This record gives sequence, C-alpha cells and structure tokens, in this order.
Amino acid sequence: MNPERKLVRTARCIIFFVAMMAMAVFAVAQVETIDATARGTSTQMGANFSVKVVISQFSTAEDREALDAAFVKGGNKGLVEALSKMKSVGRIQIPGTVGYSLKYAVSIPTPTGRKILFVTERPIHLREVYHNTQSQAYNLTAGEININDQDKNKSGGVLYPAAQLGINQDGELQWSLRKNPWQLVNIIDWMPKGKE
Repeated sequence: MNPERKLVRTARCIIFFVAMMAMAVFAVAQVETIDATARGTSTQMGANFSVKVVISQFSTAEDREALDAAFVKGGNKGLVEALSKMKSVGRIQIPGTVGYSLKYAVSIPTPTGRKILFVTERPIHLREVYHNTQSQAYNLTAGEININDQDKNKSGGVLYPAAQLGINQDGELQWSLRKNPWQLVNIIDWMPKGKE
C-alpha cells in the first residue's frame, strides 16, 4: 500500500473514531429530546413547522432564584441579561437551522405526567438591528410542553417564539408576545433508556 493511501486510511479512521466519541458524549449528556409540530394560531393559522427541544440537563433551584432576582431587579431586560450569562442546558431547533441554546428548563410533575417549562434569550437577527424594528424588544423565546404519560394523544403545549415577560395590573407575571403563540402538537418524548 502506498504512503498516500495509508495516510488517507489513517485519517478516515481517526475521523470515524472522533465522530463516534462525540456521539457517545452527546448520548450520555442528553436527558431527553422532544419533537413537536408547531401549528400557527390566529393570523398564522395553517402554518406549521417542526420543533425539536433537546435537554442535556434540567435547571436547578439556584438557577430559578437567580432569574427571579434578575427579573425583580431589572424586569425583562434583567432577565435577558441573566439568561445570557447562564450556561446552556440544551438546544431548541427548527429543521434547516442550527437552532440556539436553551438556558433554562424545568420538569414539574403533574397528575398525568410532567410539564416542561423553558425560556431562553432570543437571538436578534441582523435585519432587525439594521432596520431598528420593534421586534427587538421581544427578546425571549419560551414554551410549555405538557407530557401526558397516560394518554400520549393528550400531550401538547405552546411556544412563544418572540416574547417578553412583564407584570400585569394584578401584579401577576404575564407574557407579552410579538405575534401569536404557536400550539405544540404531535409531541414525541424521546427519553433515553433507563430514564422512564
């Protein structure tokens, strides 16, 4: 075998080994993956796209306390700044894009299964900055996924792609949205073996 072929073969083996190790690390780190279809409501009626939420770890009580304190001190802006400093707990992806980091995710038990809540800072696109659009103020992406372990057909949720968090007249937390929420349907919860 000539030296060039031997070098190419060795390089392929190394690339294969590195790829397999990366997949193994990702599989170990992954807590769960949720696939869903986002279905438009109101003015987006009839529009659909796929959403994948990959959670590598759930956020801690300390993370929640830090976000609560940041919101109390600085409102939505403080919350976004605190989220931007947090380490990633997963990713939210739309096919055809690389997606972006998920900074906060919790799982809360319910009588029929679990509720997963997530929030992260929304990447502001260059065209929004260039045109100085009002959409820049809606700098959070959030969602809620209700997983019904008793009847998978009753699982569902909601996605707020461009939102900001505020306090209403009654002193309660309230999401303000850039457009309309997206209904999450066709939920598939891919739990790694042994985690169910």
